[in-house]
Amino acid sequence: MSSPLIGVYPGTFDPITTGHIDIIQRGARIVDRLIIGVASNAGKGPLFSLDERVEQVRAEVAAMGDGIASRISVEPFSILLIQFARENKAAMIIRGLRAVSDFEYEFQMAGMNAKLDPEIETVFLMAADGQQFVSSRFVKEIGRLGGDISRFVSPRIVARLAKRFAEPAASAHRSSQTPPFHDP
Repeated sequence: MSSPLIGVYPGTFDPITTGHIDIIQRGARIVDRLIIGVASNAGKGPLFSLDERVEQVRAEVAAMGDGIASRISVEPFSILLIQFARENKAAMIIRGLRAVSDFEYEFQMAGMNAKLDPEIETVFLMAADGQQFVSSRFVKEIGRLGGDISRFVSPRIVARLAKRFAEPAASAHRSSQTPPFHDP
């Protein structure tokens, strides 16, 4: 019997969006076991802590039902992605591509990962129709400014974002920024 095909889907997931969920569901169809690696990535200045993001992703995976959720695990990591993949015996890294602008960065990262470990393949899944422009960054900005984000994240994440934006620190941060979608 051959060993199971393990894939890693890494990301910051701050917050997890419907685009991420789509890639998780599709990625889980091409591997026997999918590990969602939640990156600490402090350089991006995440809205949610690493522990909060891991818990949110686990809740979203659990909502998919046992048929798929039983083959998915969610793990935090703060090491090199290729090292995380090796430690988890993954044969592939799954990445989602939304637009041409994603491709250049992802192509460079895949090339570097292949140099670091040629045994681990990078597989790109194109964003599904209607998901091409969904990003965590846009979701946070729209939510911070009071816009409707319910098409881009689950009701659980809508509630978490609303709660986070209602906190005093978020309110002070919100009022000090110029809205990116501001119409002069």
